[in-house]
Amino acid sequence: MTALAGIRVLDLTRFVAGPFCTAILADLGADVIKVEAPRGGDEGRFAYPPVDGVPVFFLALNRNKRGITLDLRHEAGRELLRRLLPHVDVLVENFAGGTLARWGLAPEQLCRDHPRLIVASLSGFGQTGPWAPRPSYDIVTQAVSGFMSLTGFPGGPPTRGGGSLGDYLQGMFGAIGVLGALCARDRTGRGQAVDVSGMDAMFSVIDCWASLYAASGRLPQRVGNRHLGTAPYDCYRARDGWVVIAIGSNKLFRRLATAIGRPELGEDPRFRGVGGRVRHSDEINGIVGDWVAGRTVEEVTSTLGPEGANVPCAPVHTIDQLLGHSQLLARGMLERLPHPQLGELVVPGVVAKLSRTPGKVHRLGPALGEHTDEVYRELLGLGGDELAQLRATGVI
Repeated sequence: MTALAGIRVLDLTRFVAGPFCTAILADLGADVIKVEAPRGGDEGRFAYPPVDGVPVFFLALNRNKRGITLDLRHEAGRELLRRLLPHVDVLVENFAGGTLARWGLAPEQLCRDHPRLIVASLSGFGQTGPWAPRPSYDIVTQAVSGFMSLTGFPGGPPTRGGGSLGDYLQGMFGAIGVLGALCARDRTGRGQAVDVSGMDAMFSVIDCWASLYAASGRLPQRVGNRHLGTAPYDCYRARDGWVVIAIGSNKLFRRLATAIGRPELGEDPRFRGVGGRVRHSDEINGIVGDWVAGRTVEEVTSTLGPEGANVPCAPVHTIDQLLGHSQLLARGMLERLPHPQLGELVVPGVVAKLSRTPGKVHRLGPALGEHTDEVYRELLGLGGDELAQLRATGVI
């Protein structure tokens, strides 16, 4: 049995943040029913160029879900949604703040009408506050949260973190909120609204700089791949690729100094403490960078890795190198699922490894409306004539 077996989630989300939230729940065993507009569907189907016409990004991100169509712009569509709610435990949506309320589906009202229901809303700025109605995308979240002000190289522009970091982080907080609400419901018997803002999520992970600035008046500077609190801590070019080395203590620095043939650096007053190494980070990074530059990635990681100096280091992997990586394979993070056109697709495995109720990845994301008849028959008992009528009017 999986951890969330018996939990049913109605997924009104699209693109990245919401679908990632519900994918986490589906990985843990929830029956996630993805709702898409009958024409076009989730924008995520078109987020990246398809492969031979197949929306690979969408299929991977929406793994483990069933899919139905429903047009919430129609009053008849919203009425059908209301009929589905008694049959689900959780509703998740990521429209701009206040959209459900404008449709007469305010989360608080839905929770009053269905006392055990959990309604999770993921939006750029949350359901409250003066910015609540604003639309947002990942780069907006990264900018407004302060995250981009930390990211980039000295003298360069603020830089977005690679991938849709803000969206995925918000999705993760959304899943945490849903799981917390499910735990509370076990104790109280009542559901509740869960409100997750992308701005809030990113603001919470900027290394406590709001606290540091409020206490000291000091603003962080963009330092590229370095760290404002320790050195050497950077990405270095080897002869055939890139390597990161992260030194967070005096003991590790002495090990590194010995390994690169410069043991005297460990006793040098300039580098003896973390503060000194940060003040002289240009010099110490230059020394380490020069040593790395004369070696291959393999030579660097074998000298500094567990069989050598045992300091934290790693190659900067490219995506193609990850598909056969021994650690990801050992952890079950490279799942290969059959696909009728492409043969198979690689999707991420379940991140949280539960020892007694493990999650499972068992199918790709659905074709648009793939399970429409199945779900409406199963939950609402609709017959063929009713389904045909709903299709004819564009509701499903």
